[in-house]
Amino acid sequence: MAARTLSRLLSRSLSSSGGTKSEGWINRNRFSTAAAVEELITPQVSINYTQHLINGQFVDAASGKTFPTYDPRTGEVIAQVAEGDAEDINRAVSAAREAFDNGPWPKMTAYERCRILLRFADLVEKHNDEIAALESWNNGKLYEQAAKAELPMFVRLFRYYAGWADKIHGLTVPADGDYHVQTLHEPIGVAGQIIPWNFPLLMFAWKVGPALACGNTIVLKTAEQTPLTALVVAKLLHEAGLPPGVLNIVSGYGPTAGAPLASHMDVDKLAFTGSTDTGKTVLELAARSNLKPVTLELGGKSPFIVCEDADVNKAVEIAHFALFFNQGQCCCAGSRTFVHERIYDEFLEKSKERALRRVVGDPFKKGVEQGPQIDSKQFEKVLRYIKSGIDSNATLECGGGRLGSKGFFVQPTVFSNVQDDMLIAKDEIFGPVQTILKFKDIDEVIRRANATRYGLAAGVFTKNVSTANTMMRALRAGTVWINCFDVFDAAIPFGGYKMSGIGREKGIYSLHNYLQVKAVVSPLNNPAWL
Repeated sequence: MAARTLSRLLSRSLSSSGGTKSEGWINRNRFSTAAAVEELITPQVSINYTQHLINGQFVDAASGKTFPTYDPRTGEVIAQVAEGDAEDINRAVSAAREAFDNGPWPKMTAYERCRILLRFADLVEKHNDEIAALESWNNGKLYEQAAKAELPMFVRLFRYYAGWADKIHGLTVPADGDYHVQTLHEPIGVAGQIIPWNFPLLMFAWKVGPALACGNTIVLKTAEQTPLTALVVAKLLHEAGLPPGVLNIVSGYGPTAGAPLASHMDVDKLAFTGSTDTGKTVLELAARSNLKPVTLELGGKSPFIVCEDADVNKAVEIAHFALFFNQGQCCCAGSRTFVHERIYDEFLEKSKERALRRVVGDPFKKGVEQGPQIDSKQFEKVLRYIKSGIDSNATLECGGGRLGSKGFFVQPTVFSNVQDDMLIAKDEIFGPVQTILKFKDIDEVIRRANATRYGLAAGVFTKNVSTANTMMRALRAGTVWINCFDVFDAAIPFGGYKMSGIGREKGIYSLHNYLQVKAVVSPLNNPAWL
């Protein structure tokens, strides 16, 4: 269902982008006047939860401090949220430890855990629209994307992990000698989890789902930019029957809340999604404390390779989607578009036309394709990279500046004549900036695509099965999409090679992150068989 939902959104994008050249110029004029970002819709949703969730109760920060969370469309404050620090992390970890050591969650039957997760999924589905509105308001992503793709994905993920809860078991292992050997798959304990701001609810599901299915307890730190929806769905999870202390949520900043969680001596496992640089810090803190195992899902600079036999029109649209989806704020974005030299000029011209037709505006309005960047820091970072591209003598084909007079809207930007050593071709921009590079042959593009510190994902567009088979094996990336991009499903594992991370999330592989394997050996006296 999740994979099909994104495909439907892409199909609508394909059908809506086929206007005439004159229509493109009309849209370009509308795009440059920024009318769509000036008249904003007021979200019809209330903000009811802004405190920490510790031991099943909403509580203020120990310090009494709060911090603002903003509407990216305007930069205006929409709520004050409890600001966590080391003391709040200590309180949350203590609650999680008590719930794991002495509470009912790890001791109840796996089937009962399954039923609680299924009830939770039903509750989220019931409140789909209001949760999606809050996600869009706090994050700036399209309401349609949140309501029709991401919330259904969220529900599907929890139903998937509910299904796994009573299917986790060990093995009986044959051994040399008169011994009975078995393995037990045990919950790892208290899991610390730190999630990012670009997909707040989906990252909640990727981490909380498998941890709960395995019988663990959790302390979750939300991103300071997007703290609101995790609190709402956590309340529903308790309504579904989750015991107190099993899931605890602390809002706050990385240095004052994330670091104490990563370095906490009573946390048994850590999972982090975010930038590679922060991931290094998290890994170091975990190692210097109690050497807790760490799962990392980090940055990317994914190649999208368009071969000479590609259907150019389809390739242009999917490459556009691969980069501009979610305002370009996607770790696996196809941010290096490699195009064969024989079709490069045609591809470039059509990519430019498509970017000029892209409708930027209020994410609550129908027909809008791109909302604002998350905050002023990310907005200014994207503009700095655009300036770097211009200064490096890449050709700015379109975009390149701010859109509107308020909020954090960036014009869809396309660069051509991009070289591999330019910062816009090496660094993760995390914004609506497409870089289009030229290549001559398969061996060359494989070498250049792999010449990066990242290895999260890659896309290949070709009609040739042999080319596809060569590419899928040669590209050093955790996911390779052939003639598609950003196809996600609860069962499909996700993670990176090299500095894009450690471990995998989603699918059966994610369960391994939250289990300990124990070998149990006992002697057999006069066994009938071995």
